[in-house]
Amino acid sequence: MPDQRDDAPHSDPSPAPPADVVVGTDGLARPRWASVDPLLRTYYDTEWGLPVRDERGLFERLSLEAFQSGLSWATILRKRPAFRAAFADFEPETVAAFGDADVERLLGDAGIVRNRAKILATIGNAGATVALRADGGLGRLIWSFQPEVTPQPRTLAEIPTTSPESRALSGALRARGFRFVGPTTMYALMEAVGIVDTHLLNSHRRGTSGVWG
Repeated sequence: MPDQRDDAPHSDPSPAPPADVVVGTDGLARPRWASVDPLLRTYYDTEWGLPVRDERGLFERLSLEAFQSGLSWATILRKRPAFRAAFADFEPETVAAFGDADVERLLGDAGIVRNRAKILATIGNAGATVALRADGGLGRLIWSFQPEVTPQPRTLAEIPTTSPESRALSGALRARGFRFVGPTTMYALMEAVGIVDTHLLNSHRRGTSGVWG
């Protein structure tokens, strides 16, 4: 989930307090972090939490979650077009073939986050993604860590930042050579691609992924 939250599941469906759920002028209820910035609102309404299973889509989201570490998600979203241009639309085979000249090009690109360790990790993760094809692929691995139940948060404070599954996913990816895939980053990925549903119970997006009832 984007940075703008406090973060644990609860089964009582009583209303979230007004501070956590904001009803917009369109009459739709959204969490506080998605209620003001138009970019975040559109992302929340149209992307966040919807299932992503394809290799390229998952590699892009895994990469952007890694770049987001220490920054706001809004910053990454605003830079996403530049990231896509810089990283060949996150086609794993192309990124895996990046060399020293590409690293220097990326370090000079003001449109993205110029962090050498994260750039090198993204290139390395592309190679690890390609290697995973022999074992069912990135999508199969990531989705194999879908839990049996999903949180039912009433408030932002009830949303976890990690889970047993995100810790296990982190370990599985690290064992296959991935970097910048810590348990918190992997939980954010699981939220973003629909593996868990952490929409607040009062949000208009709750249950819309088709993965969870």
